[in-house]
Parts: sequence; structure tokens; C-alpha cells
Amino acid sequence: MLRELSRVALVDRTLTEVLTDITRIAAMGIPGAESTSITLIRDDDKAFTAAHHGEMALLADELQYAKGYGPCMDAGRGGVLLRVDDMRDETRWPDYVDHVVAEAGVLSSLSVPLPYQGSSIGALNNYSTKPAAFATPESLRAGLEVAEVIAVAVANADSHWQLGEQARNMRLAMESRAVIEQAKGVLMAQRHVDAEQAFEILREASQRYNRKLRDIALGIVESTQQKPR
Repeated sequence: MLRELSRVALVDRTLTEVLTDITRIAAMGIPGAESTSITLIRDDDKAFTAAHHGEMALLADELQYAKGYGPCMDAGRGGVLLRVDDMRDETRWPDYVDHVVAEAGVLSSLSVPLPYQGSSIGALNNYSTKPAAFATPESLRAGLEVAEVIAVAVANADSHWQLGEQARNMRLAMESRAVIEQAKGVLMAQRHVDAEQAFEILREASQRYNRKLRDIALGIVESTQQKPR
């Protein structure tokens, strides 16, 4: 399983594509897993299934989201590993347990938190129709290994997004600076003012009309390019 996980490409792919590959490998490589999913928890504490392999996992996840609690959500929020050997004997989430047994046929589960920057961002969820399917050390070890790979994938996607965002902000800053300089040149020519006075005119117009300085400058530049009627 580790060999398969190491072959999952992280670069130039969406996070959904990467996590879908990981869940497929996890479902085949974690002893006892019949269906696997990845729950991610947003900053507003809303949980969603980022990827899944098998409809049983998706149904079990969504039952927890509807109730607002369950092993995958508690594992993701609290950063603790939660194993349920027999849902029929479980008492921590009574309403969820009743529904997941009746509607999804789940009898045991293993939820492994996803570590990221000193906290947990979600959980790797494994489900089985058999009791005590994850009671072996091999299941636990495999689940922890997959969780680490998921954390790396999320970190990689996050870093890629931040780099892209920084590049976009830098490009916008350069474009804004260029158009402001052009607008200053127009004002200097039209009103016979120096560069500092031209910038002050732009700044005052921005405050007066409650618009961004760049938008004011762009309007001035575009006005010089309009053909006379």
C-alpha cells in the first residue's frame, strides 16, 4: 500500500483528484475496510466529504453531517482516533448509530484524524459491514500511514494555492501601479501639476466617490482613449 501511495502524483492536479486516488488505495490496503472516505472540516466547522470509495462511506458520512456528530466528525474536530467495533453496542452517538446500521449496514468503523500544522483538519473514515473489522494492529497502522499521506497532499495543495494567490496579488499590484502612473501622467499634462499633486487628486477622488484608487486611475486613462463624437 505504501508503494501505491508513494506513486500518487501531487503536482499539477486538483486536491479532489489526489484524494480520490488515496481513498481508493486506502480502501484496498487497510485491513477490514470495505468503504473509505475523507472528511475535511472547514474553518466554519462545516464538514464535507472530499473524496470517497464506495457509497457506504458517503452515506455514513452524510448521516453524521445531518446529525452534527459522529465518529468521523469527533475524530476530525478533536484530533483523536476513534474505533467502533460494534455499532449495535455503541452508546456515544445513539441517533447516528441507529441510522447507520439500518440504512448503510455499517457495523464497525475506524476514524483517523488528519494532522496538519499542529491541529486536525478532518478524518480518514473506514467502514465495514462486519463487527470488529478494524481490531487488528495492522488496520491501525495502515490507517495512520494513509492519514499522513493525506495531510501531505492537503499541505501541498494549500502551498500551491498560496503561491498562486501571491502571484496573482503581485500581478494585480504591478498592474495597479502601472495604471496609476499613467493616470498621473494624464493629470500632469491636463492640469499642469507635478507628480505629487496628481497623486493627491487621484487620492481625493478615490475618497470622494468611495472607489478604489486603481479604478479612478483606470477611468482617467480610458477617457483619453475614447474617440470624440
